[in-house]
Amino acid sequence: MTHTSCHIVLLLLLSSMQWLGSSLASNPLHLSASVEEVPAIINSDPPITNLSKRPVLQTKETAPPQFLCILKNLQGKVCVRASLGVEYVVRENKKNYYFNVNPSATRVTGYCNNQKAVFSLEFYGGSLEFTFIKEGDLSYVSKVNALLKPLAPCKNCQNKTYVGVINHDKLFKAKNGQSFQCKSPTTLLLASYFKVKLVPLQIQAFDLANGAFGKEVECWDDYNKRMIPIILGAVAVAICLIAILTYVLVRERRNQGYEQL
Repeated sequence: MTHTSCHIVLLLLLSSMQWLGSSLASNPLHLSASVEEVPAIINSDPPITNLSKRPVLQTKETAPPQFLCILKNLQGKVCVRASLGVEYVVRENKKNYYFNVNPSATRVTGYCNNQKAVFSLEFYGGSLEFTFIKEGDLSYVSKVNALLKPLAPCKNCQNKTYVGVINHDKLFKAKNGQSFQCKSPTTLLLASYFKVKLVPLQIQAFDLANGAFGKEVECWDDYNKRMIPIILGAVAVAICLIAILTYVLVRERRNQGYEQL
């Protein structure tokens, strides 16, 4: 009976570890990207030259300020709503540099129709653009463009413009009328030297009742953080029950042996 109990414990532990590994491996948030040329930003509005100076990269990472922004269609109805904090991360000379987007120096541009929405956050020296697609009963982000033109981060660094594009079949997927939410950091890897972090993130396009977020769809990182303690707790309880059962059975056998003597 002892060997059988050990086998059961090992099977439980292996199955739980396999579940955790597969869940973490399937996390769609930390995404690699195919880098391609970013098209020029076409906008009839004047450039934002009076809102902020060019982005200044910092050597230390700090939490980005969170802000709420909306995009309306021609009829004045909210078609995209987002609550997020945006941090750019660039790598120069084997060091990371950081820039947090300032909500007061940012404006929303874009357009939307029944099947597609382009939602762009623009600030002087950079932009972040999401392309939403509505397909059947689902909506998702099919493309993310990012651009950053900061001041040189160090004396020996040149002034550069960092650009990147990430393509994913169904990024931030949710059913129509629902919003995608992730309290954990969402990292979009645009290039080996350039990435964007969104923390926290709640975003929705199409079918916003009264312009408000719909029911939240939980991201994999949040789901794993919530479920891992539950799974480990269940495994621990199972191990304790098996140990108690094994002790009771062994004790009964011993008592039966004494009675036969």
